Amino acid sequence: MSQIYIEYDFKVSPLQPGNEILIAELGNVGFESFVENEEGVKAYIQKEEWSSDILEGIFILGSDEFEITFQKTEIDQVNWNAEWEKNFTPIVVDDVCAVRATFHEPFQVPYEIVIEPKMSFGTGHHETTHMMIQHILDEEYTGKKVLDMGCGTAILAILAEMKGAVELDAIDIDPWCVENSEENVDRNNCKAISTILGGADVIPEVKYDTIIANINRNILLADMNVYVSRLKTGGSLFLSGFYTEDLPIITDCCNKLGGSFVSNKERNNWVAAKFVF
Repeated sequence: MSQIYIEYDFKVSPLQPGNEILIAELGNVGFESFVENEEGVKAYIQKEEWSSDILEGIFILGSDEFEITFQKTEIDQVNWNAEWEKNFTPIVVDDVCAVRATFHEPFQVPYEIVIEPKMSFGTGHHETTHMMIQHILDEEYTGKKVLDMGCGTAILAILAEMKGAVELDAIDIDPWCVENSEENVDRNNCKAISTILGGADVIPEVKYDTIIANINRNILLADMNVYVSRLKTGGSLFLSGFYTEDLPIITDCCNKLGGSFVSNKERNNWVAAKFVF
């Protein structure tokens, strides 16, 4: 039986930091998935979790600094999947890694990931995912233990395993993402990835060689101490989901926890940075 979702299509001006603030607030009241676009963001919540007063505590909607309008629609998972299949196009990152759906022709590249993202974030099209793929392609993963935090479709964990990682945990707070990640892990014949539902509080009490966290600035800052506590000495932390102007704040937080900035990539004002602890 397919799940019924409520879709809110928000038009936001100014777009940033309006989208970021709105997504953070909506996440706090139960919205599960978000799709950003040039006009704002579409937000999704299961109908059974929805209530008519759900937006009453969203403070940005009453702010004089932003102009936000929205339309509400009830949708079905099947309708979403059909829409996604109609619009989803494959991507190729640096002629090395391709991300495609099952209905696309294969690519002749060293790494090819086949996914069906449904409502999950992480198709590779967004700037942050694209840059995180580039970071993984730049790194050596043979024999490493890896955490993919906020895994979305799990394509980053999948690529890390393809590059030689031997033990991986993929964690997301969205049940739909975890279910989809499990499907994509199986679809790509991965054997070393464990999927976990939850936030930073469910990260296993182990030490990782590498942690990948592509979420948003506020969550990264709130959970940074947990990430650092799970890194081996000399371990690498890759962070994305924030803007160029946020890099000094992220860097300062990592420095205070004993980390050192190594490098970053930028794409349309989005940043993906590497730190070593």
